[in-house]
Amino acid sequence: MTTSFSDPRYPALGFGLGLRVDHYEELLADADGAHRPRVDWLEVLSENYMIPGGRPLQYLARFRDRYPLVMHGVSMSIGSTDPLDVDYLRQLKKLASSVQPAWISDHLCWTGVDGTNLHDLMPLPYTEEALSHVCARVRQVQDTLGRRILLENVSSYVAFHESQMTEWEFLAELAKRADCLLLLDINNIFVSGSNHDFDPRAFLAGIPVERVQQFHLAGHSYEGGLIIDTHDASIVDPVWQLYADAVRRFGAVSTMIERDDHVPPLDTLLTELDHARSLAAPILKAAA
Repeated sequence: MTTSFSDPRYPALGFGLGLRVDHYEELLADADGAHRPRVDWLEVLSENYMIPGGRPLQYLARFRDRYPLVMHGVSMSIGSTDPLDVDYLRQLKKLASSVQPAWISDHLCWTGVDGTNLHDLMPLPYTEEALSHVCARVRQVQDTLGRRILLENVSSYVAFHESQMTEWEFLAELAKRADCLLLLDINNIFVSGSNHDFDPRAFLAGIPVERVQQFHLAGHSYEGGLIIDTHDASIVDPVWQLYADAVRRFGAVSTMIERDDHVPPLDTLLTELDHARSLAAPILKAAA
């Protein structure tokens, strides 16, 4: 049985941050439970809280009382040829029942083979065979969770000769066939476009508007002639420009900033978040 969903997208949440331990106390500083006006919502890494108990879950309960939350995972391995990890999905569903997130997301990738986790987000060949395989697995996940999920485009550094379509054609068809939503990582589009010599704006143009639920913004670094999605630096101007193009196409989409290494003071990220708001506001006003 395949779960059917009536609403095309979840309500937009505004502008948020990826929750990191460095900022726990500052984000909880408002004793009355009112969240900071500059942070509308938080994205939590699912695997950090798929545990039986302890302080992380205690903190998570406090954040749940103060902010809208979404759950973002790195271990679903939706593109793998290994069977879906039923125990993982069971734990994910249990966490979701407690957190009541606005939505759940993961990545369009595979993360291991023969039960071995590679601890990386590996790209797929964009073939009809891979598309059919992933669509069936997405439907299985959505049936298990009882909700529509989001899948994120990953950054990539290799391409497959076997690919029969572009990444954006694959994503668009996946969203349609599996009835899932998309998390567009704007930095990943820029990174992959640079590494594989395609126009990032062609990527945006090929994605159906009604399937885009969330944007990620992040920084990157350069290594050996490639751009690497490291999430350890400030967002660069070309990514900001691509974000503005994305807002023009997709409208008021929930936007958040990721920083996973060299995590700066919270105020630094809030300044970037304010910049995202300032870029989006006139575009959305003009479109209203």
